[in-house]
Amino acid sequence: MRRFPRSDRAALTAAAVLLTGCSAAGSTDPGRFDFKGGITGKGTGGRAAEAPVEAGKPGDADPASVGANELGAVPVLMYHRVTDEPLGVDDRTPEDFRAEMERLAREGYVPVTAREFTGGEMDIPAGAHPVVITFDDSQPSQFRLDADGRPDPGTAVGILLDVAERHTGFRPVATFFVNEDPFRDPGGRETLRWLHDHGFEIGNHTLRHTLLETAGEEWVRWDIAAIQWEIHKVLPGVPVVSMALPYGAMPSPRDLARSGEYAGVRYRHQGVYLAGAGPAPSPYDAGFDPGAIPRIRSQDDTGPDASYGSLAWLDRLADGTVERYTSDGDPERISFPRSWADRLGAAHRDAARPY
Repeated sequence: MRRFPRSDRAALTAAAVLLTGCSAAGSTDPGRFDFKGGITGKGTGGRAAEAPVEAGKPGDADPASVGANELGAVPVLMYHRVTDEPLGVDDRTPEDFRAEMERLAREGYVPVTAREFTGGEMDIPAGAHPVVITFDDSQPSQFRLDADGRPDPGTAVGILLDVAERHTGFRPVATFFVNEDPFRDPGGRETLRWLHDHGFEIGNHTLRHTLLETAGEEWVRWDIAAIQWEIHKVLPGVPVVSMALPYGAMPSPRDLARSGEYAGVRYRHQGVYLAGAGPAPSPYDAGFDPGAIPRIRSQDDTGPDASYGSLAWLDRLADGTVERYTSDGDPERISFPRSWADRLGAAHRDAARPY
């Protein structure tokens, strides 16, 4: 088994005692974190419905008029560095990033956070499509503050804010999966607070960016719990419910990514994200797996695996090759063509509105 430094273990053990005030509401043990990651709204998970579903309430807006299909696919886009000098396929230039945000806005996408996606809280206008914008590794090119405490306009956050100002309804939100000293800000003391206060989500990417599939169980639990501990020193009481696996590699057993504990620091993730592949199923789809949610690498039509990059997938979603999630505008109902009824997870039958 891979071992971790004794000093790290001692520090984290001590922190479990010191941070008693950081537990989320509902904890039954005030000396330990107990983040429930409660799922609200339309909900998640479930298997295929085994009985016919009923139509929605009379008098509701007609979902057919906007082509609603809340069982369609959702693009979860994955970004790393945003830089003028890309060094690899994961890097995008600021111009590339701006162009992709502009395209999303033009095509009726509305950003939602990873927490909102897995929690079934995608309250977006009728006819709109959700998109989850995610950033890995907490690079300063994604976000940094200037001397006046404002986002640098050349960073991904600065660009996202600017695009949102130009396109009404395009929410400037994203999820940042962070590591130790995010954005080169010691402990994330300024950056994490700013992001949280402005509607962005902070997620877990492990403290040391460990390849979890090769790590021992104890190291896995330590590395996941350790970054949660660091986040909660800045954002006490704010649940961390989303995780992105470094390199997309699952630990063994895989359930360690969803929930666990180390030295009294508990973690529980309602969504665990992979490193790339294709669009994610709707959270109401019977096939949705919250422990292995696919993401799409932001990429143009050149380079390795370009057919699996964001340009290719957004084209397929736009032309209908892949049916995308289209909102009915009603956060209390799940609308879809009746021919899709067998795709609905059993846990969501009470909210179903087929047409």
